[in-house]
Amino acid sequence: MDLNERSYSVLVVSTSEKFNAALSDYFSVPTFTPVQTVSGVSVAKRALSERDFDFVVVNSPVGDDVGIRFSIDAAASTDSVILFLAKTEQYDLAYEKLAEHGVFLLQKPFPRQIFSIALDWLISAREGLRKNQKKTLSIEEKMNEIRLVNRAKWLLISELKMTEPNAHRYIEKQAMDRCISRRQVAEEIIRTYG
Repeated sequence: MDLNERSYSVLVVSTSEKFNAALSDYFSVPTFTPVQTVSGVSVAKRALSERDFDFVVVNSPVGDDVGIRFSIDAAASTDSVILFLAKTEQYDLAYEKLAEHGVFLLQKPFPRQIFSIALDWLISAREGLRKNQKKTLSIEEKMNEIRLVNRAKWLLISELKMTEPNAHRYIEKQAMDRCISRRQVAEEIIRTYG
């Protein structure tokens, strides 16, 4: 899928009505949809527990909370890309605490063009995460297949008194002869002897 065809969900954590109104201009539909705005950290935590968001934008301070702890927790426990917007006087402290957790930071106030560039960075980071998630899933699927095949081999060894190389060859040959995957052969063996 082309980047222009993708859409990204956004959670905005901000208590500033003026900022929230200005943000609606940045998040164009259909690229950014849905965009959910919440006014506090506790509401944001609840929103993150209910669904996944591609991006979380934290406009600090969030009420009486700076939002740093929330940003760290969100970065650690979700697949969301986090953008923390810090006032000039709190930027250095926020950077010191957040950068090591992979949270993007932007100093307020910022021109419109800078925020557009930041959104491009977020999209790039999210796409990188997507690729890594696909690789991880692929590796997990391979590992599961290996576990199943090994379990099937041990069933053949224990039930049919095959040697390990013979059990391995049997599974490979069945898969080749029947044009099915080793996983399917292993599942059949497990159903039969397991």
